[in-house]
Amino acid sequence: MELLVFGHAGTPAVVFPTSCGRFFEFEDRGMVHAIHAKLEAGQVQLFCVDSVDGESWYSRSAAPRERITRQMQYESYIMEELLPMVRRENGSPHLATIGCSFGGYHAVTMALRHPDVFSSFLSMSGTFDLAPFLSGYYDQDCYFNLPLHFLPNLSDPWYLDRYRHNSYTLATAVHDPCWDENERLARLLREKNIPCRFDVWGEQAGHDWPWWQRMMQAYL
Repeated sequence: MELLVFGHAGTPAVVFPTSCGRFFEFEDRGMVHAIHAKLEAGQVQLFCVDSVDGESWYSRSAAPRERITRQMQYESYIMEELLPMVRRENGSPHLATIGCSFGGYHAVTMALRHPDVFSSFLSMSGTFDLAPFLSGYYDQDCYFNLPLHFLPNLSDPWYLDRYRHNSYTLATAVHDPCWDENERLARLLREKNIPCRFDVWGEQAGHDWPWWQRMMQAYL
């Protein structure tokens, strides 16, 4: 798995690409340049990872059970291979996840599944209703990888206590097709008394890189 690292200090953040995107996407799309001053000042450090979406959620040639299995293998890579490297590079006690669109799904799900490891997430125009990607298949692993499904029933104090001490941001826009999904997720978090900043950008804002660049500048 290839990746790129930007910055030398500050809060480390695992950056997930959009649907089937690559590890160089954030650089190519101007997201790194958008916060270059903060990177140079040592305020944040980005670890831009590759994706396996084409082998998991987007793999129509694979059986649904194989898709979710591949997603869980990807999570194992993040937790067991990437994070030890992050910790060697950066000793900060905080750790964030960041993503746009489908990357927002990964950022949110990874942070919610491991609230003792990730202290914050920033999701920009995230998409969270992934049940249609499973072609009707459903099991426990699917359930625990779909925040809109597992959050309503969550009562475990181990998770809830950690969520309530973390920092979560959901940003969407007036012309974002994922607005409703973000609003649903924000409402679920608040119903559990989990603090979550939920912003809907106006000014003709939509589901695209120029707006995500501005969101990065605003929230990081």
